[in-house]
Amino acid sequence: MAAFDTIIRGGTIATASDTFVADVGIREGRITALGESLSGADDIVDARGKLVLPGGIDSHVHISQPSGPGIVMADDFNSATLSAAFGGNTTVMPYCLQAKGQSLRAALTDYHALAAGNCHIDHAFHLIISDPTDSVLGQELPALVADGYSSFKVFMTYEGLALSDYEILSVLSVARETGATVQIHAENYDAIRFLTDKLEQSGKTAPYYHAISRPIPVEREATHRAISLAELIDVPIVIVHVSNRGAMEEIRRAQQRGLKVTGETCPQYLVLTEDDLKGVEMEGAKYVCSPPPRDRDSQIACWEGLQQGIFTLFSSDHCPFRYDDPAGKLNPKGRSSFRWVPNGIPGIETRLPILFSEGVSKGRISLSQFVALTATEAAKTYNLPNKGAIAIGMDADIALWDPNKTCKIAQSDLHHGADYTPYEGIEITGMPVSTLLRGQFVVRDGVYVGAKGRGKHLARAPRKSA
Repeated sequence: MAAFDTIIRGGTIATASDTFVADVGIREGRITALGESLSGADDIVDARGKLVLPGGIDSHVHISQPSGPGIVMADDFNSATLSAAFGGNTTVMPYCLQAKGQSLRAALTDYHALAAGNCHIDHAFHLIISDPTDSVLGQELPALVADGYSSFKVFMTYEGLALSDYEILSVLSVARETGATVQIHAENYDAIRFLTDKLEQSGKTAPYYHAISRPIPVEREATHRAISLAELIDVPIVIVHVSNRGAMEEIRRAQQRGLKVTGETCPQYLVLTEDDLKGVEMEGAKYVCSPPPRDRDSQIACWEGLQQGIFTLFSSDHCPFRYDDPAGKLNPKGRSSFRWVPNGIPGIETRLPILFSEGVSKGRISLSQFVALTATEAAKTYNLPNKGAIAIGMDADIALWDPNKTCKIAQSDLHHGADYTPYEGIEITGMPVSTLLRGQFVVRDGVYVGAKGRGKHLARAPRKSA
């Protein structure tokens, strides 16, 4: 019997703290050896000149999520997880949305049915709490956390999703008692409604005005309020998709005061700006997401947040809709006002190449920082067992990268269900070329060789409660 199923030979391995050249020995889906001149394997992969990195963990994605009457999300679990694998990812974390009046159990049953047998890589669900009733707070949430659903998200904006401060405090209290992790979408709902009404009354309805309706103070104030609410309960929180300096500084100040506040940012805030929403006619709808892309100073601030460790998570916030589709960005109501353009952009396949190219290749962040931001810290934050690092005993979730490969991002090369990419034409240096899930290739030298349904759901224990 061979000592290993697979040996990855001679690549440069990167962890969140170190880089070194070594062979990786894989057996029965786990990394069982790191060393020089390993031998005895059915498959020996020549990784000389390549980087051997942990498979990416995209901890903030939206897949097959209900999006309102007549609106259909562009990706199901098949297309989303395939696209993710081509982008060097081995785990994604989508959101199970509780509808008003629906039990969380029922929502999870329905969502698992969509994922079952359709995933090319592993997945773990966050819960979206839209209806925090007494039974949800007192019975369902504690039971579900115990069953392995140890993270949930609350919104401070959006019709039908926005929770009051009282409701947010109630959810945070359950998180403290159970050891769950809470993500908060921080934007001031009333301020957005007020500004949207004023803009529409003035006839300013083009997609560009989506950004004007959600200016930086809307996000900064809500970020400060979310942190204050978490401080009252004394519970850790994650502020997701931070887009600007003001919100980043709120998180920095909280961290300096010893509060357990984790910051996350996304590719759109590093390479897009609000000017992208100024496209001819409805072209700007391709860039409508919330929070919206900002200005150059905001881009600089988001890079500072990554460089200085204020942001320890980097996700895609993949939320795909087709553009040229009456069930997508060009729905009839969306043509009448930015208010009705579906919020969200695709990015599950381009997240890692953009950060590698703009960050590592251009010297903004180190390779170890890249690994931490895209895999290791997500595994720690959301308690994903055996994920996010290349070490003996860990799952052999590995992406092989060619650090010198160049290309331009093009919709024609991507595998998602959307009909466009907001990153069209961006020049990339450094690309994933192969992706292994638990030691088996999903993508090998740019060719899909996996099997739909190989991806598993990952149950997660809670953190230790306070």
